[in-house]
Amino acid sequence: MTAHLSTMNSTQQTPWAAWFWRVLMVLVSVGLIGTYYEILDYYEITIIALTAIGMGFLGQYWPGFRWHSLVVAALSLIAVSLYGQNLQAGESNFWLNYILASQSAFMWMSALFVMATVTYFAGNIFRSGFTEKVGNGLTWAAVTMGMIGLMVRWRESYLHGADIGHIPVSNLYEVFILFSVVTALLYLFYERRYQTRSLGGFVLLVISAAVIFQLWYSFERNAHEIQPLVPALQSYWMKIHVPANFIGYGAFSMAAMIGVAYLLVVWRQQVNPDSRWVKAMPELGLMDDLMYKTIALGFAFFTLATILGALWAAEAWGGYWSWDPKETWALIVWLNYAAWLHMRLTKGWNGKPMAWWAIVGLFVTLFAFLGVNMFLSGLHSYGTL
Repeated sequence: MTAHLSTMNSTQQTPWAAWFWRVLMVLVSVGLIGTYYEILDYYEITIIALTAIGMGFLGQYWPGFRWHSLVVAALSLIAVSLYGQNLQAGESNFWLNYILASQSAFMWMSALFVMATVTYFAGNIFRSGFTEKVGNGLTWAAVTMGMIGLMVRWRESYLHGADIGHIPVSNLYEVFILFSVVTALLYLFYERRYQTRSLGGFVLLVISAAVIFQLWYSFERNAHEIQPLVPALQSYWMKIHVPANFIGYGAFSMAAMIGVAYLLVVWRQQVNPDSRWVKAMPELGLMDDLMYKTIALGFAFFTLATILGALWAAEAWGGYWSWDPKETWALIVWLNYAAWLHMRLTKGWNGKPMAWWAIVGLFVTLFAFLGVNMFLSGLHSYGTL
């Protein structure tokens, strides 16, 4: 009876909550555009508007995302107001220097992601629901600090100069942060929908690896310093091509780490079918379904990113495709996951072969994302290490 009333109340409240959230997103986007109209170009205004629409739909029935968005918006605006027109305030103001300046926020993000990884694994090993819940909270905190850092860095780039300002998705340092945030958000969405907290440690392993690389890249190469965009990146295409790409990368990475968990459960079942750890993990069928859904999502966004990249190439270099190493490896990644989905949907393949394939696919994707920049040269040489 109580559960029924709770469900009925939730149903009654949902339309009001949904409309309130949508209206709030509209007001926030209008406020941002009105406040910073002079430094935003047409395409950035379009991105803000489309982002508001997307967040409006995404946040309707996802309370965690709503609270995350509100905190990010509030703290980002506080940071921007603390900066004013003085970039040096980031070194003299306590809140900026230690919490809200982009580099400070990224350091908090990094620490929180590593803590969340350890906490998720501890909860999984000791079968502690409370510990896994703490891991969930730490992951939300890390995502929030990462998003605050990206928003504040966007403003910081304009404080360096109007001709330097750009959306922070222009170099490996920035996109590694974007990758961490996007992958974690994807996991949190599926965790809430399918109650899969026991997978948290596995998915966050790949995020922690990205965090470690980002920290090395920052301290060893001073990659955190904001630099003017190279001419090839001074395009509105970058603002939509790169985020779409990294939703794909994040989804592929999540699928691979679920594949790792799947294979470990299969192995453990063979060794000890009555293992308490196995019983605490999601069912094999659920993990198999999650691999499929995340790869399908990633494939959709990666396809969109590839099309946008071709349009960008036509504008920048005069042709849609030039067999540049980055383009070639993007095609290899696309064909790999197209084949994965084809075999799943038409041949009914599932289980261990597809888990192994998802893991191999991550290494193919990693080479396309990072290896090409390290070992090959071409039109995308501005992305080298």
